[in-house]
Amino acid sequence: MTGHPAAGGGPDGRTSVVVITHNRRTELLRTLALLRGLPERPPVIVTDNASRDGTAAAVRRDFPEVRLLQPGRNLGAVGRNLGVRQVRTPYVAFCDDDTWWEPGSLRAAADLLDGRPRLAAVTARIVVEPCGTEDPVVAELRDSPLRGPGWLPGPALGSFLAAATVLRTDAFRGAGGFHPGLWLGGEEELLATDLLRQGWWMSYAAGLTVHHQASVLRDSTARRVLGLRNTLWFTWLRRPLLPALLRTAQLMATVPRDTASLRAFRQAAAGLPWVLRQRDPVPAELEQRLAALQRARRTSTARSYVG
Repeated sequence: MTGHPAAGGGPDGRTSVVVITHNRRTELLRTLALLRGLPERPPVIVTDNASRDGTAAAVRRDFPEVRLLQPGRNLGAVGRNLGVRQVRTPYVAFCDDDTWWEPGSLRAAADLLDGRPRLAAVTARIVVEPCGTEDPVVAELRDSPLRGPGWLPGPALGSFLAAATVLRTDAFRGAGGFHPGLWLGGEEELLATDLLRQGWWMSYAAGLTVHHQASVLRDSTARRVLGLRNTLWFTWLRRPLLPALLRTAQLMATVPRDTASLRAFRQAAAGLPWVLRQRDPVPAELEQRLAALQRARRTSTARSYVG
Protein backbone atom coordinates (compact mmCIF):
# COMPACT_ATOMS: atom_id res chain seq x y z
CA MET A 1 0.00 0.00 0.00
CA THR A 2 1.39 3.41 -0.94
CA GLY A 3 0.26 6.99 -0.56
CA HIS A 4 -1.86 8.22 2.31
CA PRO A 5 -5.37 7.16 3.32
CA ALA A 6 -8.27 9.45 2.64
CA ALA A 7 -9.25 11.41 5.72
CA GLY A 8 -12.96 11.48 4.85
CA GLY A 9 -15.73 9.01 5.51
CA GLY A 10 -18.04 8.56 8.44
CA PRO A 11 -17.55 6.66 11.68
CA ASP A 12 -15.92 3.25 11.40
CA GLY A 13 -16.81 0.72 14.10
CA ARG A 14 -14.03 -1.79 13.44
CA THR A 15 -11.21 -0.40 15.59
CA SER A 16 -10.84 0.72 19.20
CA VAL A 17 -7.88 2.72 20.51
CA VAL A 18 -6.13 1.80 23.74
CA VAL A 19 -3.87 4.38 25.40
CA ILE A 20 -1.61 3.93 28.43
CA THR A 21 -0.39 6.92 30.42
CA HIS A 22 1.53 7.80 33.57
CA ASN A 23 1.91 11.36 34.89
CA ARG A 24 1.60 13.01 31.48
CA ARG A 25 -1.71 14.80 31.77
CA THR A 26 -0.94 17.55 29.25
CA GLU A 27 0.27 15.17 26.55
CA LEU A 28 -2.60 12.77 27.13
CA LEU A 29 -5.25 15.49 26.84
CA ARG A 30 -3.72 16.61 23.54
CA THR A 31 -3.74 13.05 22.22
CA LEU A 32 -7.35 12.46 23.30
CA ALA A 33 -8.45 15.69 21.59
CA LEU A 34 -6.80 14.54 18.36
CA LEU A 35 -8.36 11.07 18.64
CA ARG A 36 -11.77 12.64 19.25
CA GLY A 37 -11.38 14.52 15.97
CA LEU A 38 -10.71 11.44 13.86
CA PRO A 39 -13.34 10.76 11.19
CA GLU A 40 -13.47 7.10 12.28
CA ARG A 41 -14.73 8.10 15.75
CA PRO A 42 -13.07 5.09 17.41
CA PRO A 43 -13.97 4.04 20.95
CA VAL A 44 -11.07 5.10 23.18
CA ILE A 45 -9.92 3.29 26.33
CA VAL A 46 -7.33 4.84 28.64
CA THR A 47 -5.41 2.94 31.29
CA ASP A 48 -4.07 5.45 33.81
CA ASN A 49 -1.03 3.78 35.36
CA ALA A 50 -1.35 5.39 38.81
CA SER A 51 -0.74 8.98 37.73
CA ARG A 52 -0.40 11.53 40.52
CA ASP A 53 -0.84 14.67 38.41
CA GLY A 54 -4.63 14.80 38.14
CA THR A 55 -4.77 12.82 34.90
CA ALA A 56 -7.84 10.76 35.80
CA ALA A 57 -9.87 13.76 36.95
CA ALA A 58 -8.99 15.69 33.79
CA VAL A 59 -10.03 12.78 31.55
CA ARG A 60 -13.35 12.37 33.34
CA ARG A 61 -14.00 16.12 33.08
CA ASP A 62 -12.93 16.77 29.47
CA PHE A 63 -13.51 13.40 27.79
CA PRO A 64 -16.51 11.71 29.41
CA GLU A 65 -16.91 9.43 26.39
CA VAL A 66 -13.53 7.78 27.10
CA ARG A 67 -13.53 4.56 29.12
CA LEU A 68 -11.05 5.21 31.92
CA LEU A 69 -9.34 2.32 33.71
CA GLN A 70 -7.46 2.87 36.97
CA PRO A 71 -5.64 -0.27 38.13
CA GLY A 72 -4.19 1.61 41.12
CA ARG A 73 -0.55 0.88 40.27
CA ASN A 74 1.80 1.37 37.36
CA LEU A 75 1.40 -1.72 35.17
CA GLY A 76 3.58 -0.44 32.33
CA ALA A 77 2.72 -2.12 29.04
CA VAL A 78 0.41 -4.58 30.81
CA GLY A 79 -1.97 -1.64 31.12
CA ARG A 80 -2.68 -2.27 27.44
CA ASN A 81 -3.82 -5.78 28.31
CA LEU A 82 -6.41 -4.29 30.65
CA GLY A 83 -7.58 -2.03 27.87
CA VAL A 84 -7.90 -4.85 25.36
CA ARG A 85 -10.12 -6.75 27.79
CA GLN A 86 -12.66 -3.96 27.28
CA VAL A 87 -12.40 -3.96 23.49
CA ARG A 88 -15.46 -5.15 21.57
CA THR A 89 -14.18 -4.42 18.06
CA PRO A 90 -12.25 -6.82 15.80
CA TYR A 91 -9.18 -4.56 15.77
CA VAL A 92 -7.32 -2.54 18.37
CA ALA A 93 -4.94 0.35 17.76
CA PHE A 94 -2.46 1.32 20.43
CA CYS A 95 -1.39 4.83 21.30
CA ASP A 96 1.03 6.24 23.79
CA ASP A 97 0.10 9.51 25.43
CA ASP A 98 2.52 11.33 23.10
CA THR A 99 1.38 9.73 19.82
CA TRP A 100 -1.74 9.98 17.68
CA TRP A 101 -3.14 8.49 14.47
CA GLU A 102 -3.53 10.48 11.27
CA PRO A 103 -7.14 10.84 10.06
CA GLY A 104 -8.09 7.95 7.80
CA SER A 105 -5.29 5.63 8.90
CA LEU A 106 -7.45 3.54 11.24
CA ARG A 107 -9.97 2.96 8.46
CA ALA A 108 -7.21 2.02 6.02
CA ALA A 109 -5.64 -0.36 8.57
CA ALA A 110 -8.97 -2.09 9.13
CA ASP A 111 -9.39 -2.49 5.37
CA LEU A 112 -5.96 -4.16 5.18
CA LEU A 113 -6.78 -6.55 8.02
CA ASP A 114 -10.27 -7.31 6.72
CA GLY A 115 -8.90 -8.78 3.51
CA ARG A 116 -6.05 -10.78 5.04
CA PRO A 117 -7.22 -13.23 7.72
CA ARG A 118 -3.69 -14.39 8.67
CA LEU A 119 -2.40 -10.85 9.11
CA ALA A 120 -2.19 -10.06 12.83
CA ALA A 121 -0.83 -6.52 12.73
CA VAL A 122 0.00 -3.57 10.52
CA THR A 123 2.55 -0.99 11.63
CA ALA A 124 2.39 2.58 10.41
CA ARG A 125 4.96 5.07 9.24
CA ILE A 126 5.99 7.28 12.17
CA VAL A 127 6.38 11.02 11.75
CA VAL A 128 8.27 12.95 14.43
CA GLU A 129 6.66 16.20 15.49
CA PRO A 130 6.93 19.14 15.43
CA CYS A 131 9.57 18.84 12.68
CA GLY A 132 7.55 16.44 10.50
CA THR A 133 10.47 14.11 9.72
CA GLU A 134 10.39 10.31 9.62
CA ASP A 135 11.43 8.48 12.74
CA PRO A 136 14.74 6.63 12.09
CA VAL A 137 13.04 3.31 12.86
CA VAL A 138 10.93 3.66 9.70
CA ALA A 139 13.92 2.75 7.53
CA GLU A 140 14.32 -0.45 9.56
CA LEU A 141 10.65 -1.34 8.98
CA ARG A 142 10.75 -0.47 5.30
CA ASP A 143 13.96 -2.46 4.74
CA SER A 144 12.98 -5.52 6.77
CA PRO A 145 15.05 -8.56 5.72
CA LEU A 146 12.16 -10.97 6.24
CA ARG A 147 10.34 -12.58 3.36
CA GLY A 148 6.60 -13.05 3.51
CA PRO A 149 3.71 -14.15 1.32
CA GLY A 150 2.77 -11.99 -1.63
CA TRP A 151 -0.53 -10.96 -0.09
CA LEU A 152 1.12 -8.87 2.61
CA PRO A 153 0.48 -5.14 2.15
CA GLY A 154 4.15 -4.33 2.70
CA PRO A 155 7.40 -5.78 4.09
CA ALA A 156 7.04 -8.65 6.54
CA LEU A 157 8.02 -7.72 10.10
CA GLY A 158 9.48 -9.70 12.97
CA SER A 159 8.27 -7.25 15.58
CA PHE A 160 6.18 -4.10 15.82
CA LEU A 161 5.99 -0.77 17.60
CA ALA A 162 2.97 -0.75 19.87
CA ALA A 163 2.27 2.98 19.59
CA ALA A 164 2.14 2.72 15.80
CA THR A 165 0.33 -0.58 15.25
CA VAL A 166 -3.20 -1.85 14.68
CA LEU A 167 -3.64 -5.48 15.75
CA ARG A 168 -6.27 -8.12 15.32
CA THR A 169 -7.89 -8.29 18.76
CA ASP A 170 -8.27 -12.08 18.78
CA ALA A 171 -4.62 -12.55 17.77
CA PHE A 172 -3.45 -10.28 20.58
CA ARG A 173 -5.52 -12.15 23.14
CA GLY A 174 -4.58 -15.56 21.77
CA ALA A 175 -0.87 -14.79 22.16
CA GLY A 176 -1.37 -13.67 25.74
CA GLY A 177 -0.83 -9.94 25.29
CA PHE A 178 2.21 -8.20 26.75
CA HIS A 179 4.21 -10.26 29.24
CA PRO A 180 3.96 -8.89 32.79
CA GLY A 181 7.58 -9.74 33.55
CA LEU A 182 8.94 -7.27 30.99
CA TRP A 183 6.79 -4.39 32.26
CA LEU A 184 7.87 -1.77 29.71
CA GLY A 185 10.62 -1.19 27.18
CA GLY A 186 10.91 -3.26 24.00
CA GLU A 187 8.04 -5.40 25.27
CA GLU A 188 6.71 -5.88 21.73
CA GLU A 189 9.45 -8.30 20.65
CA LEU A 190 8.32 -11.16 22.86
CA LEU A 191 4.66 -10.81 21.88
CA ALA A 192 5.58 -10.53 18.19
CA THR A 193 7.66 -13.71 18.35
CA ASP A 194 4.80 -15.58 19.96
CA LEU A 195 2.45 -14.34 17.24
CA LEU A 196 4.86 -15.58 14.56
CA ARG A 197 5.09 -18.91 16.34
CA GLN A 198 1.32 -19.24 16.09
CA GLY A 199 1.45 -18.71 12.33
CA TRP A 200 0.49 -15.04 12.18
CA TRP A 201 2.10 -12.44 9.94
CA MET A 202 2.89 -8.81 10.63
CA SER A 203 3.56 -6.12 8.05
CA TYR A 204 4.70 -2.56 7.62
CA ALA A 205 2.12 -0.46 5.78
CA ALA A 206 3.61 2.76 4.41
CA GLY A 207 0.20 4.29 3.73
CA LEU A 208 -0.64 4.46 7.43
CA THR A 209 0.73 7.29 9.56
CA VAL A 210 1.22 7.89 13.27
CA HIS A 211 2.56 11.15 14.69
CA HIS A 212 4.94 11.17 17.66
CA GLN A 213 5.88 14.21 19.70
CA ALA A 214 8.13 12.84 22.41
CA SER A 215 7.15 13.87 25.91
CA VAL A 216 9.51 16.27 27.63
CA LEU A 217 9.02 14.12 30.73
CA ARG A 218 10.61 11.06 29.10
CA ASP A 219 13.56 9.62 31.05
CA SER A 220 15.77 8.38 28.23
CA THR A 221 18.31 6.74 30.54
CA ALA A 222 15.66 4.74 32.37
CA ARG A 223 14.18 3.67 29.04
CA ARG A 224 17.62 2.50 27.86
CA VAL A 225 18.04 0.41 31.01
CA LEU A 226 14.65 -1.22 30.52
CA GLY A 227 15.21 -1.74 26.80
CA LEU A 228 18.53 -3.51 27.31
CA ARG A 229 17.25 -5.56 30.24
CA ASN A 230 14.23 -6.71 28.23
CA THR A 231 16.35 -7.48 25.17
CA LEU A 232 18.38 -9.84 27.35
CA TRP A 233 15.28 -11.40 28.88
CA PHE A 234 13.68 -11.90 25.46
CA THR A 235 16.92 -13.50 24.24
CA TRP A 236 17.00 -15.93 27.15
CA LEU A 237 13.27 -16.69 26.95
CA ARG A 238 12.98 -17.47 23.24
CA ARG A 239 16.35 -17.89 21.49
CA PRO A 240 17.97 -21.37 21.36
CA LEU A 241 21.01 -21.85 23.61
CA LEU A 242 23.88 -21.03 21.25
CA PRO A 243 22.23 -17.97 19.65
CA ALA A 244 21.25 -16.76 23.13
CA LEU A 245 24.82 -17.03 24.38
CA LEU A 246 26.22 -15.33 21.28
CA ARG A 247 23.65 -12.52 21.48
CA THR A 248 24.43 -11.96 25.14
CA ALA A 249 28.15 -11.79 24.41
CA GLN A 250 27.55 -9.40 21.52
CA LEU A 251 25.55 -7.08 23.72
CA MET A 252 28.18 -7.17 26.45
CA ALA A 253 30.81 -6.17 23.90
CA THR A 254 28.89 -3.37 22.18
CA VAL A 255 26.65 -1.52 24.63
CA PRO A 256 28.04 1.65 26.23
CA ARG A 257 30.24 0.92 29.23
CA ASP A 258 28.37 3.07 31.71
CA THR A 259 26.25 2.79 34.82
CA ALA A 260 23.02 2.47 32.82
CA SER A 261 24.30 -0.65 31.04
CA LEU A 262 25.56 -2.06 34.33
CA ARG A 263 22.12 -1.53 35.88
CA ALA A 264 20.47 -3.27 32.94
CA PHE A 265 22.70 -6.35 33.20
CA ARG A 266 22.25 -6.50 36.97
CA GLN A 267 18.46 -6.35 36.62
CA ALA A 268 18.54 -8.98 33.87
CA ALA A 269 20.66 -11.31 36.02
CA ALA A 270 18.32 -10.82 38.98
CA GLY A 271 15.43 -12.03 36.81
CA LEU A 272 17.19 -15.20 35.65
CA PRO A 273 15.24 -17.56 37.96
CA TRP A 274 11.81 -16.69 36.51
CA VAL A 275 13.21 -16.34 32.98
CA LEU A 276 14.72 -19.83 33.03
CA ARG A 277 11.49 -21.28 34.46
CA GLN A 278 9.56 -19.80 31.54
CA ARG A 279 12.21 -20.38 28.86
CA ASP A 280 10.65 -21.82 25.68
CA PRO A 281 13.02 -21.57 22.68
CA VAL A 282 11.54 -21.11 19.22
CA PRO A 283 11.91 -23.76 16.49
CA ALA A 284 14.74 -23.58 13.95
CA GLU A 285 12.71 -21.92 11.16
CA LEU A 286 11.68 -19.06 13.41
CA GLU A 287 15.19 -18.72 14.85
CA GLN A 288 16.43 -18.13 11.30
CA ARG A 289 14.08 -15.15 11.06
CA LEU A 290 15.18 -13.82 14.44
CA ALA A 291 18.82 -14.13 13.41
CA ALA A 292 18.15 -12.24 10.17
CA LEU A 293 16.52 -9.43 12.14
CA GLN A 294 19.44 -9.29 14.55
CA ARG A 295 21.93 -8.95 11.68
CA ALA A 296 19.89 -6.17 10.09
CA ARG A 297 19.60 -4.23 13.36
CA ARG A 298 23.35 -4.04 13.91
CA THR A 299 23.49 -0.94 11.72
CA SER A 300 20.21 0.57 12.89
CA THR A 301 20.60 3.99 14.49
CA ALA A 302 17.13 3.54 15.98
CA ARG A 303 18.38 0.73 18.21
CA SER A 304 21.81 1.93 19.25
CA TYR A 305 20.72 1.85 22.90
CA VAL A 306 21.08 -1.93 22.89
CA GLY A 307 24.26 -2.19 20.90
